[in-house]
Amino acid sequence: MRSPSQVPLSSAASAWFTLAILSGLNMLNYLDRYVMSAVLTPMQKELRLTDGDAGWAASAFMLGYFVSAPLFGYLGDRFPRRFLMPGGVLVWSLATAGSGLAHSFAHLFAIRMVVGVGEACFVTMGPSWISDVFAATKRNTALTLFYVAIPFGSAIGFTIGGWFAQHGDWRGAFIYAGLPGVLLALSLLLLREPQRGESDGIEGEAVPKARVREVAGLLLNRRYNLLIWGYAAQTFSIGAFGVWGPTFLHRIHDLPLGESSTIFGAMLAGAGLVATLLGGMLANVLRRRTPAGYVWVMVLSLVLATPLCFFALMVGNATWSLIGLGASMFFLFLPTGPIASEMFEIVPVHLRASAMALCTFIIHLFGDFGSPTIVGNLSTYNGDNLQKAVLILPIVLLAGAVLWGVLIHFTREPLKVEA
Repeated sequence: MRSPSQVPLSSAASAWFTLAILSGLNMLNYLDRYVMSAVLTPMQKELRLTDGDAGWAASAFMLGYFVSAPLFGYLGDRFPRRFLMPGGVLVWSLATAGSGLAHSFAHLFAIRMVVGVGEACFVTMGPSWISDVFAATKRNTALTLFYVAIPFGSAIGFTIGGWFAQHGDWRGAFIYAGLPGVLLALSLLLLREPQRGESDGIEGEAVPKARVREVAGLLLNRRYNLLIWGYAAQTFSIGAFGVWGPTFLHRIHDLPLGESSTIFGAMLAGAGLVATLLGGMLANVLRRRTPAGYVWVMVLSLVLATPLCFFALMVGNATWSLIGLGASMFFLFLPTGPIASEMFEIVPVHLRASAMALCTFIIHLFGDFGSPTIVGNLSTYNGDNLQKAVLILPIVLLAGAVLWGVLIHFTREPLKVEA
C-alpha cells in the first residue's frame, strides 16, 4: 500500500470545489424537504387533511427515502457515483415541483415518496465521495461544512414556504423550491470522481467491491449499532420538530402563520449554522486528546438538548419558548459532522456508502419517518392538543443520550483497512 503522499490525490482546489458543489446540492436537498412544513396549515385547509393526515404526508417522503437508501448505498459502493447522483437530484427536484400540483391526499403522498427516493440517491453517496477526497485529518472539517447546508437549506425552505403561505399560495412554494435542482444536477458531471480509499492512501485495486454479506454484517458491529440507534433517537425529535415547529408556535403561542415559519426558519439557520461549525471544531480538538472525541460531542449535545427541549415545550411565555427552542436546536445540530466522521472511522473504506445507506434506512425508519405521524396522531387522540403530543420528544432524546454514552466505553482507534 502506498503512503498518502504517493497517491494521485486531486488538488486542494479541486477537493474544495467538489465540496462546494456537493454542499450546494445538500442545501437544496433540505430546502425541498422542509418547504412543506411552512405551508402545512393552508395545505391542510385546502386538501382537508387532519393532523394525522398531515403527519402521514410528511412521513411519505421518509418512506421513499429510507426504503430506497440501501439499494443506492450498495450501488454507490460498486458503480460510478458521478452518473448515479445527478439522476437522483433531477428526480427529487421535479417531484418537489410536482408536489404543488397535488389535489388529494393520495396524490400528495405518492409524489412526496418520489422526492424521498431522489434524495436518498444523493445523500447516501455524497458523504462517501467527500471521505474519498479528504484525508482523515481534514475529513471531519469537510463533512462538517457539507452538513452546514442542513440548517441553511432548511431555513431557506421555511422562509420561502412562509412567504408563500402568508400570500395564500402554498402550491407556488413547491414549484419554486424544486426548479433550481433541475439546473444544478448537471454540475455533478463536472467533477472528477475519486477512487474509493484514495484519501487513505489505498490503491483502487486494493479496495474490494462491497458484498451483501459484509453490509449485513454491519448490524453485528456493536459500535456501529450504538451510533445509529442513538442517531435514530436524535432524528426522531428533529423530524417532528421540523414538521410541527411552525404549527406549534402558531397554535400554542398565537404567532401569525407566516411569522411563525419565518422565526422558526431563522432560528434553525442561526442555531444550526453556528452549532454545526462549532461542533466540528470542538470534535477536532477532542479527537486529538481521545479516540472518543467525536462521541463526547455527540453525548454532550443530547444531554444538554433534552431539558431545554422540555422547557421550551412546556413554558407558557412565547419569548421563553422561542429561546428554549433555539437553544435545543443549537445542541441538536452540534454533533452533525462528528456523527458521520465517527461512522467512517468504524467501517472499512469499501463499505462507506453502504454504511451510510444502512444508517439512513434505520434512522429514518425508526426516526423521522414515524415521528411526525406519531405526534400528529397523539395530538388528534388528545383532542388536537399539540402541546401534550410533543412531550414525547425530550423522552426520546434522553434515550439517545444513554446509547451514545455507552458508545464512549467501546470507542477505540479508527479501523484501518490494509491492502
